[in-house]
Amino acid sequence: MITFFVSIILLVIGYFTYGKFIEKIFEPTDKRQTPALSVADGVDFVPMPKQKNAMIQLLNIAGTGPIFGPIMGALFGPVAFLWIVLGSIFAGGVHDYLTGMISIRNKGAHIPELAGKFLGNFSRHIVNAFSLLLLVLVGTVFVTTPASLIDILLDGKVAFGIILGSIFAYYFLSTILPIDKIIGRVYPIFGAILLFGTVAIGISLVFSDYKIPELALGNLHPDNIPIFPILFFTITCGALSGFHATQSPIISRTTQKESQGRYIFYGMMIAEGIIAMIWAAAAMSLFDGQTLSEVIAAGTASAAVNEIAITLLGAVAGTVAVLGVIVLPITSGDTAFRAARSIVADYLNVGQKNAVNRLMIALPLFVVSFGLTFIDFNILWRYFSWANQATAVIALWIATMYLFIKGKNYFVSLVPAIFMTYMVFVYILNAQIGFNLNLNISFVIGLVLTILMTFVFFRKAIRNKEDQIEVDMKAA
Repeated sequence: MITFFVSIILLVIGYFTYGKFIEKIFEPTDKRQTPALSVADGVDFVPMPKQKNAMIQLLNIAGTGPIFGPIMGALFGPVAFLWIVLGSIFAGGVHDYLTGMISIRNKGAHIPELAGKFLGNFSRHIVNAFSLLLLVLVGTVFVTTPASLIDILLDGKVAFGIILGSIFAYYFLSTILPIDKIIGRVYPIFGAILLFGTVAIGISLVFSDYKIPELALGNLHPDNIPIFPILFFTITCGALSGFHATQSPIISRTTQKESQGRYIFYGMMIAEGIIAMIWAAAAMSLFDGQTLSEVIAAGTASAAVNEIAITLLGAVAGTVAVLGVIVLPITSGDTAFRAARSIVADYLNVGQKNAVNRLMIALPLFVVSFGLTFIDFNILWRYFSWANQATAVIALWIATMYLFIKGKNYFVSLVPAIFMTYMVFVYILNAQIGFNLNLNISFVIGLVLTILMTFVFFRKAIRNKEDQIEVDMKAA
C-alpha cells in the first residue's frame, strides 16, 4: 500500500512542481486574447468558466482509457504504477499542456493545422487523415464500451441495439449543437458521478482486507507479453495519449485566460493519472493475473469493472460507480465526433456557424462509425492503441518544434517524443497487425528509424528557426 500512497502523492507534487516548470517555459500571458474571445462564434468558440472547462477537459480526455487501460495493464503487475506516475508527469502532462496552449496561440487550431504550420504542409495532410482515423475509431470504441457496461448493468433486459442507438443519438446531438447547450450543461453532473465513484473505489480499497501490491519491476503478465513496448500501448489515457491532442483544442476554444492553462490541461492529466492508479490498484488487489486475464477475456474489461465496483462498494454504491465509468467513454465519444467535425471543417475551410454545414460533415462520420461497430472490439482496440500513441508522438514533435523555434527549453517534450517514437516503431514492426517481425529485430530497426527521424526533424527545425529569425528581422 506504500507504493500506492507514494504514487498518488508524487502525482500531486508533479502538478505543483514540474507542471509549474513547464508553465514557466511556455510563459503564458493574460495580455493576449484567447480564441474564445477573439473569434467567438457561439458554436465552438464560446468562453466558459475555468472550473467548467477543467471538468469538460477531464471528461473529454478520460474515456475508458484510465480505467480499462490500467485494468489490462494490471496484468503486468505493479510495474504498471511506474508508467502511470512517470508517464503522467513527464509525458502526458507535458503533451496535454503544450498541445492546448499552442492551440490557444494559434486561434484554437487542431493538430492537423499545427502539424502543417510546424512540421510542413505534407504533414498537415497526413496528420489530418490520421487524426480522423483515430477519432472515428475512438468514437466507435466509446459507443461499444459504454453500451456493453449498460448491458451488464441492466442484465440484458434492454435490447443491445436500443442502447447502442441511444448513445449514437446523444453523440449526434452533442456534435451538432453549440458546445454550451449540452456538453457545457451535463458535464458537471457527469463529473460528479465520476468523482464519487472513483473516490469511493479508492477509499473502499484502502480500508478493505485486500492488499495493494508493492512496487516490483518484474513482468507478471500471465501470457508473458513483453513490457516493452506493449505496456505503453495498454495504459494510454492514464499516462500518455494522443487522443488528448485531439481534445485539448476543443477547450482551447473555450478558455478565457492563458493563465488557466496549467490547471485545465496539465492538472486534468494528473487527475486522470490518479484515476488510473486507483483502478490499476483495485484490479491488482482483487484478482491474480490469471484470474484477471480470464475475466477480461470473458467479457472485456467491462466485466472486471463491474466485479470490482460491486465487490468493493456493494450493489447500490457499486452501481453508481459503474455509472461513473459509463460516463467516461460517453463524454469522450461525443467530443471525439465533435473534434472530427471541427477538423474536417477546418481542413475544407467550411464555416460551422451554419447548422446545415455541421450536418453535412457530421452525418458521413456517423455512418462510417456505425459500420465499424460490426467489427470485433478487440481488433478495433489494437488499431486504436497504435494510432493513439502515434498521434501522441506527432503532438510531442509539434511541441518540440514550437519550443525550439521560440528558443525555449525543448528537451521537456523532446525526450518523451524520442522515447515514444521508438515504442511506436517497435510496436508496429513486431505486432501481428503490423509487420510481425521478431521482437529483437524490431528493437534494432526501431532504433535506426528513431535516430533517422530525429535527424530529419532537427534539419527541418534549424531551417524553420532561420526562417523565423529572418521574418523577425524584417518585422523589426
